[in-house]
Amino acid sequence: MSATTLTARRRERVLPPAVTGQELILIGVIALLWVLLALANPGFLAPYSIQNMLWRLAPVGIMAIGMTIIIVTAGIDISIAAILMVCSVTIAKLIAENGWNFWLAVGVSLVIGAALGAINGVLISYGRVPAIIITFGTANLFQFLGLRIFNSKTVNGLPAERGILGPGEGGRFLGLPIAFIIMVVLVAFAWYYLRHFPGGRHFYAIGDDERAAALAGVNVRRRIFLAYLVTGLLVGLAAAITIAGGTSTLDQNVGKGQELVTIAATVIGGTSIMGGRGSVLGAVLGALLVQTVSSGVTQLGWPSQLSNLFVGLFIVVAVGADLIRERRRKAKL
Repeated sequence: MSATTLTARRRERVLPPAVTGQELILIGVIALLWVLLALANPGFLAPYSIQNMLWRLAPVGIMAIGMTIIIVTAGIDISIAAILMVCSVTIAKLIAENGWNFWLAVGVSLVIGAALGAINGVLISYGRVPAIIITFGTANLFQFLGLRIFNSKTVNGLPAERGILGPGEGGRFLGLPIAFIIMVVLVAFAWYYLRHFPGGRHFYAIGDDERAAALAGVNVRRRIFLAYLVTGLLVGLAAAITIAGGTSTLDQNVGKGQELVTIAATVIGGTSIMGGRGSVLGAVLGALLVQTVSSGVTQLGWPSQLSNLFVGLFIVVAVGADLIRERRRKAKL
């Protein structure tokens, strides 16, 4: 075998499989759960039930895109729930109390989300402070900001105009929630970019070995900054979907616990907590698994705590499998 052939084959191996083994396992687990839940409760597969579940999946899936990029770089962002609160209450105040057009308010939400994400990015990338420390601190700061905007009151009188991103008839296209379609488009773009563009592969290089990536010419600081900025932007979009749920009132619990759900979905989807490996497709499948469990527990009338138990078990299994793979990889070096 010639040296040219060997070199070509090595280059082919740089890209991971289009669909990983863990993603195939997730698809199988989700399919099995759907069958079991349909047998236990035929209403689980009713069109309205599926449409509602896909709508609820959309904001988590969109945020999971950004979280995947961040964790791939060996970072973390636990402030996204607070950013979601700030963006959601901002949209609600603008359209309910100031008479703004919904889409103009969404544009403001995107700008605010990107700005708050950029704050994280600057402090982490250029300040060189551990991500978990920075985002824990900014989570509290952003939450305080959100509560100040709420001013200890619920936001009432949200108009129906926002229903295009909601779960109702006005928010569907070909029977699918428009919010879900937007998520699918974003996931497809992110999957292709991370897999086929040098800039996307740089995120993996940083998570695998930051120093080696810098020596190879990767602008590590800028890439890390972009990861947090893009995540904030996506949270701003997720906020627009979150407040479009049909209710005319927004309270201060908006976004509560969403950082844990998003991180769980990303980790369950196969993204390594140590960085360097992960997929937005896997993250969305992880989000779908979490949403399936939550919907199943609710429809079966089981205690809601069981949903957290099952998701916790999935996380333990996913992290355990990740650690085993990492040890095997290092053993081969």
